[in-house]
Amino acid sequence: MKDLAPRMPPLIMRWGTGHQPLPMRAVRAPSGRGPHAAFAGQPWFDTGPRDRPIDFTAAVRRLLIDIARRRPEWAHLQPSKILIGFTQASSGQMHGLQARVTPLRFAKGQLQHRKRGFIYQIQRYVHEHDDFLYLLTFCLPRYLDQDFDHKMVTLFHELYHIGPAFDGDLRRHEGRYHLHSHSKCDYDRLAADLARRYLADNPDPRLSAFLRLNFQQLCDRHGKVVGVVVPRPKLVPLLPQRIPSAARHAEERHRV
Repeated sequence: MKDLAPRMPPLIMRWGTGHQPLPMRAVRAPSGRGPHAAFAGQPWFDTGPRDRPIDFTAAVRRLLIDIARRRPEWAHLQPSKILIGFTQASSGQMHGLQARVTPLRFAKGQLQHRKRGFIYQIQRYVHEHDDFLYLLTFCLPRYLDQDFDHKMVTLFHELYHIGPAFDGDLRRHEGRYHLHSHSKCDYDRLAADLARRYLADNPDPRLSAFLRLNFQQLCDRHGKVVGVVVPRPKLVPLLPQRIPSAARHAEERHRV
């Protein structure tokens, strides 16, 4: 007789030495997308060897390393602790999800969280010796088909969500809208300003050259665009799942 008990997801997702490598996939052009410009010159945009696929996630990582090194407001970033991946766009629409950052810890960097009498742990993502604290995901090819300015603002928008303590939690603002502050427009203007500050430092143009081209142009150059694809982390209930009622009420009274 089969065991009908639900299987719990693993607490740790491991990749690297002794385990499966990080899963890589090619970005597909979604069905129903309209025509996009073919590559038309602009050879000064150095996106790497043209006889091999371009690794989008590796290119973003190199850019993050330079951002963290170059600008003091990003000195808290540890790119080795940020897992960069992509999710496949399901349609050719230009509007919709562009990118997102997923925290891999709870508030104040806690690995476990108690809610309504249950204790949860968010899955840990580990690659070799790197225990990631954030998952930065781009929706491709939609993100690549925006203009360069939009791509840079989106990138800095997501980076600013990362908490200044870099403990796996998001940056939290005062008030009801704690992720984007009270005004999303002001938040977007701040992201644009942060992007301009970085570009004003005259970084190596090769680091952001891949963002100067759209998806079709990159495919024309490199054959295909590839990147890391991992599932979104799950909240795993720990056993015993529920705190005994009397202990829970005592705990709630203590908090009050």
